[in-house]
Amino acid sequence: MLYRVEGIVIRSMDYGEGNKIITLCTKANGKVGVLVRGAKKVRSRHAAATQLFTYGEYVFFRGMGQIGTLNSCEIMEAHHPLREQLHLAAYASYVSELVDRALQDEEAGGYMYEQLLAYLRALEQGKDPQVTTHLFEIKLCQATGVEPQLNQCIICGREDNFIGVGWRLGGAICSTCRPREHANFISPLQTLKLLQLFAKTDLRRLGNITLKPETKLQLRACMRGYMDTHVGVKLKSLQFLEQMEKYDLANLDE
Repeated sequence: MLYRVEGIVIRSMDYGEGNKIITLCTKANGKVGVLVRGAKKVRSRHAAATQLFTYGEYVFFRGMGQIGTLNSCEIMEAHHPLREQLHLAAYASYVSELVDRALQDEEAGGYMYEQLLAYLRALEQGKDPQVTTHLFEIKLCQATGVEPQLNQCIICGREDNFIGVGWRLGGAICSTCRPREHANFISPLQTLKLLQLFAKTDLRRLGNITLKPETKLQLRACMRGYMDTHVGVKLKSLQFLEQMEKYDLANLDE
């Protein structure tokens, strides 16, 4: 059967001597694997279509229970800057791997497809990559049913008098319940307000968000703790991203 889909390359791996297998995040067909024959050859007309973060229209044939085989591709957005700039590549690779791990094969992925495309565009437009990435993490948590509880106390259900977000327990903490969460796992009220804003923000309508370095550090600590505790996937790209961020912090301290 012949398929024609709009998709974003979220994974690309070598297969055999001259081929590649790409994983696409698509709007209508979810996550789809496609074999691209000859993609590693110097003069391959499909080589560009296998690059990470590429957004295009992919036409492939797939038999029953088989991986698809690419017939043609029209690239709509190549996203070259996201591969050429190390910082942007690190963030985009992390989010792509996160989507790959979060979606099951052929699971309906329309929402994540739209948010991922908007995320890649935001990075290319120069929006803060760390802040934008944390916003995407919240969108992914919402889509997969593991979002933090941000408008009620995670312990007693109270809807006011918050003191911050307890990322280990998974949501807002009120002043009465503060002793129930260890101080090391509580991020300040400012972080909670940011996460409440993120929960209501669609990446397709994202404006510029500028935060102070201290606020970004608090946000990062909260989201890293939350993702490790409640999502718990081990990603190779995250290890590189964390090393890069530690290097940047060391340079700021000098």
